[in-house]
Amino acid sequence: MTHRICLLPGDGIGPEVIQSARDVLEALALPLQWEYAGIGFGAYERFGTPLPDSTLEQIRAADAALFGAVTTPPNLPGYFSPVVKMRQRLDLFANLRPTISLPHPSSRPNIDLLIVRENTEGLYSGIERLEENGNRAITERVITRHASERIIRKAFALAAQSGRERVHLVHKANVLRQSCGLFRQVGLEVAAQYPQIEMVEMLVDTCAMELVRAPEQFQVIVTTNLFGDILSDEACMFTGGLGVAASANLGEDAAVFEPVHGSAPNLAGTGKANPAATLFASALLLEHLGEAESAARLRNAITTCIAQGLVTPDFGGELTTGAMTEAVIAKIQREIP
Repeated sequence: MTHRICLLPGDGIGPEVIQSARDVLEALALPLQWEYAGIGFGAYERFGTPLPDSTLEQIRAADAALFGAVTTPPNLPGYFSPVVKMRQRLDLFANLRPTISLPHPSSRPNIDLLIVRENTEGLYSGIERLEENGNRAITERVITRHASERIIRKAFALAAQSGRERVHLVHKANVLRQSCGLFRQVGLEVAAQYPQIEMVEMLVDTCAMELVRAPEQFQVIVTTNLFGDILSDEACMFTGGLGVAASANLGEDAAVFEPVHGSAPNLAGTGKANPAATLFASALLLEHLGEAESAARLRNAITTCIAQGLVTPDFGGELTTGAMTEAVIAKIQREIP
């Protein structure tokens, strides 16, 4: 069966890392059909919006989408974060950020962590206003039972499927007594339905401290939108940083996979962009499509290149984006009978 993939290159280094991912995925000799859609500042300049309706339609129609990076300039009329809006419009309620030790000096050993983040509400609800002649700014934090239950249930289900034994429910209910209080209560209710999995409650500030102290203690963390955003960026630094950090955005009718890094306009066109995060995101995409064997082959090729120093300068190597891409392809082709 042919898999229909929508590519969203975006801005800055986005087109370069997406091209790298396409080249690597094609080396796996899978039945893939490609199409492109606009997103980000380039789309804004062309269409007057950073997230055209046609792009949303293409993502919905595809089997999966792979996103590069976007530039989000401040104080630009009519501009908004296309990534946040895309997650909301497509109801991509689950953001999954795996953090796994890599064979590299910058990576700590024995880390195998999945952060499951609610992706559509919280402090990213988009409900903001100015009062008192612009001297008072208010953002509303929206937490609902529906969104809390489905993300917490997703976390426990993923833990059960992967054989993990522990889920940390992270909140700040001692201060945010209504919003985090609701999230916590729903968590207790869902956890009762998974008696084989230990649920550990942890305040978000304690979790941040414990991630620094002993990240290997965590298996699955489930939390709200902003907390998950911050904690997952913190966690990725224990295994190499943003250059290798990938995530999945999953909903009932669409799935978008992405590197976590930004558009890095200063690196665009220099050949220094690290494609690893986008390649790891591509492995997540393949797993979503049911191509587990190819995903494992891709992941193995990336980690082998990392172990052998066949990487870009940010990771201590000397390869260009294209040269690292070629190195990964060579490892893949060596394994294909």
